[in-house]
Amino acid sequence: MTGYRGRFSPSPTGPLHAGSLVAALASWLDARAHNGRWLVRMEDVDTPRCVPDSDQFILQQLKSCGLIPDELPVWQSQRTTLYQAALDDLTAHGLAYPCACTRSEIQAELVRAGHAHTRHGELIYPGTCRQGLRGQAARAWRFLSNQPPRPTVWLDRRLGPQSQDVEKEVGDFVLQRADGIAAYQLAVVVDDAAQGISHVVRGQDLADNTARQILLQQALGLSTPQYLHTPLVVGVNGEKLSKQNGAQPLNTSDPLQALNAAATVLGLQVSATNLSNWLVQATAQWAKRQAPHEAGL
Repeated sequence: MTGYRGRFSPSPTGPLHAGSLVAALASWLDARAHNGRWLVRMEDVDTPRCVPDSDQFILQQLKSCGLIPDELPVWQSQRTTLYQAALDDLTAHGLAYPCACTRSEIQAELVRAGHAHTRHGELIYPGTCRQGLRGQAARAWRFLSNQPPRPTVWLDRRLGPQSQDVEKEVGDFVLQRADGIAAYQLAVVVDDAAQGISHVVRGQDLADNTARQILLQQALGLSTPQYLHTPLVVGVNGEKLSKQNGAQPLNTSDPLQALNAAATVLGLQVSATNLSNWLVQATAQWAKRQAPHEAGL
Protein backbone atom coordinates (compact mmCIF):
# COMPACT_ATOMS: atom_id res chain seq x y z
CA MET A 1 0.00 0.00 0.00
CA THR A 2 1.59 3.23 -1.17
CA GLY A 3 0.63 6.88 -1.48
CA TYR A 4 -1.42 8.99 0.90
CA ARG A 5 -3.73 7.01 3.17
CA GLY A 6 -5.64 8.78 5.92
CA ARG A 7 -8.36 7.71 8.31
CA PHE A 8 -11.09 8.80 10.68
CA SER A 9 -11.45 6.56 13.73
CA PRO A 10 -14.55 7.26 15.82
CA SER A 11 -15.49 5.34 18.92
CA PRO A 12 -19.09 4.05 18.55
CA THR A 13 -20.12 5.09 22.03
CA GLY A 14 -22.88 7.27 20.56
CA PRO A 15 -23.55 9.52 17.56
CA LEU A 16 -21.03 11.98 16.20
CA HIS A 17 -21.20 15.50 17.66
CA ALA A 18 -19.92 18.84 16.37
CA GLY A 19 -16.38 18.20 17.58
CA SER A 20 -16.30 14.79 15.90
CA LEU A 21 -17.24 16.33 12.57
CA VAL A 22 -14.31 18.74 12.75
CA ALA A 23 -11.87 15.83 12.94
CA ALA A 24 -13.74 13.83 10.30
CA LEU A 25 -13.88 16.75 7.88
CA ALA A 26 -10.22 17.70 8.37
CA SER A 27 -9.04 14.13 7.75
CA TRP A 28 -11.28 13.82 4.66
CA LEU A 29 -10.11 17.18 3.26
CA ASP A 30 -6.46 16.30 3.83
CA ALA A 31 -6.87 13.02 1.96
CA ARG A 32 -8.65 14.71 -0.94
CA ALA A 33 -6.10 17.55 -1.08
CA HIS A 34 -3.35 14.93 -1.45
CA ASN A 35 -5.28 12.86 -4.01
CA GLY A 36 -5.21 10.10 -1.43
CA ARG A 37 -7.56 7.58 0.10
CA TRP A 38 -9.70 8.09 3.18
CA LEU A 39 -10.65 5.23 5.49
CA VAL A 40 -13.00 4.83 8.42
CA ARG A 41 -12.08 2.56 11.33
CA MET A 42 -14.46 1.94 14.21
CA GLU A 43 -12.51 1.98 17.46
CA ASP A 44 -14.82 -0.43 19.24
CA VAL A 45 -12.21 -2.59 20.95
CA ASP A 46 -13.51 -1.29 24.30
CA THR A 47 -16.74 -3.17 23.75
CA PRO A 48 -18.32 -2.45 27.19
CA ARG A 49 -18.48 1.27 26.31
CA CYS A 50 -19.95 0.84 22.82
CA VAL A 51 -23.59 1.60 22.11
CA PRO A 52 -25.42 -0.89 19.86
CA ASP A 53 -25.97 0.35 16.29
CA SER A 54 -24.11 3.64 16.87
CA ASP A 55 -21.46 2.51 14.38
CA GLN A 56 -24.04 2.36 11.60
CA PHE A 57 -25.52 5.68 12.71
CA ILE A 58 -22.07 7.27 12.54
CA LEU A 59 -21.54 5.97 9.01
CA GLN A 60 -24.90 7.42 8.00
CA GLN A 61 -24.01 10.79 9.56
CA LEU A 62 -20.78 10.85 7.57
CA LYS A 63 -22.57 9.87 4.38
CA SER A 64 -25.11 12.66 4.86
CA CYS A 65 -22.19 15.10 4.86
CA GLY A 66 -20.65 13.56 1.73
CA LEU A 67 -17.82 11.93 3.69
CA ILE A 68 -17.78 8.42 2.28
CA PRO A 69 -14.78 6.12 2.88
CA ASP A 70 -12.82 4.86 -0.12
CA GLU A 71 -12.66 1.35 1.33
CA LEU A 72 -14.97 -0.73 3.47
CA PRO A 73 -14.85 0.32 7.14
CA VAL A 74 -13.13 -1.96 9.63
CA TRP A 75 -13.92 -2.66 13.28
CA GLN A 76 -11.23 -3.04 15.93
CA SER A 77 -13.27 -5.69 17.72
CA GLN A 78 -12.57 -7.97 14.74
CA ARG A 79 -8.80 -7.42 14.89
CA THR A 80 -7.87 -8.64 18.36
CA THR A 81 -5.50 -11.32 17.04
CA LEU A 82 -3.35 -8.56 15.51
CA TYR A 83 -3.06 -6.80 18.87
CA GLN A 84 -2.12 -10.02 20.66
CA ALA A 85 0.55 -10.74 18.06
CA ALA A 86 2.06 -7.28 18.58
CA LEU A 87 2.02 -7.73 22.36
CA ASP A 88 3.71 -11.12 21.99
CA ASP A 89 6.39 -9.52 19.79
CA LEU A 90 7.08 -6.78 22.33
CA THR A 91 7.22 -9.32 25.16
CA ALA A 92 9.64 -11.53 23.24
CA HIS A 93 11.97 -8.54 22.82
CA GLY A 94 11.80 -7.57 26.49
CA LEU A 95 9.79 -4.42 25.83
CA ALA A 96 6.55 -5.45 27.55
CA TYR A 97 5.97 -6.91 30.98
CA PRO A 98 3.07 -8.01 33.20
CA CYS A 99 1.88 -5.69 35.94
CA ALA A 100 -0.04 -6.60 39.10
CA CYS A 101 -0.67 -3.04 40.34
CA THR A 102 -4.12 -1.62 40.97
CA ARG A 103 -4.82 2.07 40.48
CA SER A 104 -4.98 2.61 44.26
CA GLU A 105 -1.61 0.90 44.72
CA ILE A 106 -0.04 3.11 42.05
CA GLN A 107 -1.51 6.20 43.71
CA ALA A 108 -0.16 5.11 47.11
CA GLU A 109 3.31 4.50 45.69
CA LEU A 110 3.36 7.93 44.08
CA VAL A 111 2.32 9.55 47.34
CA ARG A 112 5.08 7.70 49.23
CA ALA A 113 7.59 8.93 46.67
CA GLY A 114 6.25 12.48 46.85
CA HIS A 115 4.97 12.42 43.27
CA ALA A 116 1.19 12.46 43.47
CA HIS A 117 0.83 14.47 40.24
CA THR A 118 -1.54 13.10 37.63
CA ARG A 119 -1.33 13.72 33.90
CA HIS A 120 -4.72 14.34 32.29
CA GLY A 121 -6.30 12.08 34.90
CA GLU A 122 -3.69 9.34 34.37
CA LEU A 123 -1.24 8.26 37.05
CA ILE A 124 2.42 8.34 36.06
CA TYR A 125 3.40 4.72 36.54
CA PRO A 126 6.42 4.43 38.91
CA GLY A 127 7.75 1.18 37.43
CA THR A 128 6.79 -1.00 40.38
CA CYS A 129 6.58 -4.26 38.40
CA ARG A 130 9.52 -3.70 36.07
CA GLN A 131 11.59 -6.22 38.01
CA GLY A 132 8.88 -8.87 38.30
CA LEU A 133 5.54 -9.60 39.95
CA ARG A 134 6.92 -10.90 43.28
CA GLY A 135 4.42 -13.76 43.33
CA GLN A 136 1.40 -11.63 42.47
CA ALA A 137 -0.99 -12.33 39.60
CA ALA A 138 -0.70 -10.22 36.47
CA ARG A 139 -3.49 -7.71 35.88
CA ALA A 140 -2.25 -5.82 32.85
CA TRP A 141 0.69 -5.57 30.46
CA ARG A 142 2.86 -2.45 30.19
CA PHE A 143 5.40 -1.06 27.73
CA LEU A 144 8.95 -0.42 28.93
CA SER A 145 9.05 3.30 28.20
CA ASN A 146 12.77 3.94 28.77
CA GLN A 147 13.77 2.28 25.50
CA PRO A 148 15.28 4.43 24.09
CA PRO A 149 16.12 6.50 27.22
CA ARG A 150 15.57 9.94 25.66
CA PRO A 151 12.70 12.30 24.82
CA THR A 152 10.62 11.47 21.77
CA VAL A 153 10.47 14.28 19.22
CA TRP A 154 8.25 14.78 16.18
CA LEU A 155 6.92 17.54 13.95
CA ASP A 156 3.21 18.19 14.01
CA ARG A 157 1.94 19.76 10.78
CA ARG A 158 -0.12 22.30 12.72
CA LEU A 159 1.41 22.50 16.19
CA GLY A 160 5.04 22.48 15.05
CA PRO A 161 7.97 20.77 16.83
CA GLN A 162 6.90 18.53 19.72
CA SER A 163 8.81 16.64 22.41
CA GLN A 164 7.88 14.39 25.31
CA ASP A 165 9.91 12.28 27.72
CA VAL A 166 7.47 9.40 28.04
CA GLU A 167 9.27 7.68 30.91
CA LYS A 168 9.20 10.83 33.08
CA GLU A 169 5.86 12.30 31.98
CA VAL A 170 3.75 9.15 31.52
CA GLY A 171 5.69 6.12 32.71
CA ASP A 172 5.35 2.55 31.50
CA PHE A 173 1.94 2.74 29.86
CA VAL A 174 -0.65 -0.01 29.52
CA LEU A 175 -0.75 -2.18 26.41
CA GLN A 176 -3.39 -4.64 27.58
CA ARG A 177 -5.87 -3.90 30.33
CA ALA A 178 -6.77 -6.08 33.28
CA ASP A 179 -9.93 -7.22 31.47
CA GLY A 180 -7.84 -8.51 28.55
CA ILE A 181 -8.80 -5.68 26.18
CA ALA A 182 -6.02 -4.12 24.09
CA ALA A 183 -5.31 -0.55 25.17
CA TYR A 184 -5.88 2.33 22.76
CA GLN A 185 -2.16 3.00 22.27
CA LEU A 186 -1.40 -0.52 21.06
CA ALA A 187 -4.53 -0.95 18.95
CA VAL A 188 -4.16 2.32 17.06
CA VAL A 189 -0.49 1.69 16.24
CA VAL A 190 -1.18 -1.83 15.00
CA ASP A 191 -4.18 -0.73 12.93
CA ASP A 192 -2.46 2.28 11.37
CA ALA A 193 0.39 0.05 10.24
CA ALA A 194 -1.87 -2.74 8.98
CA GLN A 195 -3.91 -0.25 6.95
CA GLY A 196 -0.86 1.56 5.60
CA ILE A 197 -1.86 4.90 7.13
CA SER A 198 0.61 7.58 6.04
CA HIS A 199 -1.07 10.66 7.55
CA VAL A 200 -3.00 10.95 10.81
CA VAL A 201 -5.33 13.95 11.15
CA ARG A 202 -7.18 14.01 14.47
CA GLY A 203 -8.25 16.28 17.34
CA GLN A 204 -5.69 18.13 19.42
CA ASP A 205 -6.84 16.27 22.54
CA LEU A 206 -5.07 13.20 21.14
CA ALA A 207 -1.73 14.97 20.58
CA ASP A 208 -0.49 13.85 23.99
CA ASN A 209 -0.70 10.23 22.82
CA THR A 210 1.65 10.73 19.88
CA ALA A 211 4.95 10.13 21.69
CA ARG A 212 3.73 6.84 23.11
CA GLN A 213 2.56 5.72 19.70
CA ILE A 214 5.88 6.65 18.10
CA LEU A 215 7.74 4.59 20.72
CA LEU A 216 5.53 1.61 19.92
CA GLN A 217 6.03 2.08 16.18
CA GLN A 218 9.80 2.07 16.66
CA ALA A 219 9.67 -0.96 18.96
CA LEU A 220 7.59 -2.92 16.44
CA GLY A 221 9.66 -1.84 13.44
CA LEU A 222 6.77 0.15 11.93
CA SER A 223 6.83 3.42 10.02
CA THR A 224 5.64 6.63 11.67
CA PRO A 225 2.86 8.58 9.92
CA GLN A 226 2.83 12.35 9.62
CA TYR A 227 0.61 13.92 12.28
CA LEU A 228 -1.72 16.92 12.23
CA HIS A 229 -3.85 17.77 15.26
CA THR A 230 -6.89 19.94 14.64
CA PRO A 231 -8.41 22.65 16.89
CA LEU A 232 -10.99 21.50 19.39
CA VAL A 233 -14.62 22.50 19.74
CA VAL A 234 -15.25 23.56 23.34
CA GLY A 235 -18.46 23.53 25.32
CA VAL A 236 -19.98 26.32 27.40
CA ASN A 237 -17.77 25.25 30.32
CA GLY A 238 -14.64 25.83 28.25
CA GLU A 239 -13.80 22.14 28.14
CA LYS A 240 -13.50 20.00 25.01
CA LEU A 241 -16.90 19.16 23.61
CA SER A 242 -17.51 15.47 24.23
CA LYS A 243 -20.22 12.94 24.92
CA GLN A 244 -19.09 12.94 28.55
CA ASN A 245 -19.88 16.64 29.03
CA GLY A 246 -23.21 16.66 27.27
CA ALA A 247 -22.40 17.18 23.60
CA GLN A 248 -25.55 16.89 21.52
CA PRO A 249 -25.71 14.43 18.61
CA LEU A 250 -24.75 16.00 15.30
CA ASN A 251 -27.81 17.04 13.30
CA THR A 252 -27.18 16.23 9.64
CA SER A 253 -30.64 17.11 8.35
CA ASP A 254 -28.94 20.25 7.00
CA PRO A 255 -25.45 18.95 6.13
CA LEU A 256 -24.20 22.32 4.85
CA GLN A 257 -25.01 23.95 8.17
CA ALA A 258 -23.10 21.24 10.03
CA LEU A 259 -20.17 21.40 7.61
CA ASN A 260 -19.98 25.20 7.73
CA ALA A 261 -19.76 25.08 11.51
CA ALA A 262 -16.94 22.53 11.31
CA ALA A 263 -15.16 24.50 8.58
CA THR A 264 -15.21 27.65 10.72
CA VAL A 265 -13.31 25.82 13.48
CA LEU A 266 -10.74 24.81 10.84
CA GLY A 267 -10.40 28.39 9.60
CA LEU A 268 -12.24 27.79 6.31
CA GLN A 269 -15.02 29.91 4.82
CA VAL A 270 -16.94 28.12 2.06
CA SER A 271 -19.68 29.87 0.09
CA ALA A 272 -21.08 27.00 -1.99
CA THR A 273 -24.75 26.21 -1.55
CA ASN A 274 -24.81 22.55 -2.62
CA LEU A 275 -22.94 19.68 -1.04
CA SER A 276 -20.72 18.58 -3.92
CA ASN A 277 -19.55 22.13 -4.71
CA TRP A 278 -19.04 22.79 -1.01
CA LEU A 279 -16.69 19.85 -0.67
CA VAL A 280 -14.76 20.87 -3.81
CA GLN A 281 -14.29 24.43 -2.54
CA ALA A 282 -13.36 23.28 0.95
CA THR A 283 -10.76 20.88 -0.44
CA ALA A 284 -9.18 23.66 -2.53
CA GLN A 285 -9.02 25.97 0.50
CA TRP A 286 -7.53 23.25 2.68
CA ALA A 287 -4.87 22.45 0.07
CA LYS A 288 -3.95 26.13 -0.25
CA ARG A 289 -3.64 26.55 3.53
CA GLN A 290 -1.53 23.43 3.97
CA ALA A 291 0.93 24.15 1.13
CA PRO A 292 3.16 26.63 3.06
CA HIS A 293 3.39 24.28 6.05
CA GLU A 294 4.24 21.26 3.94
CA ALA A 295 6.94 23.15 2.07
CA GLY A 296 8.91 23.19 5.33
CA LEU A 297 8.47 19.52 6.20
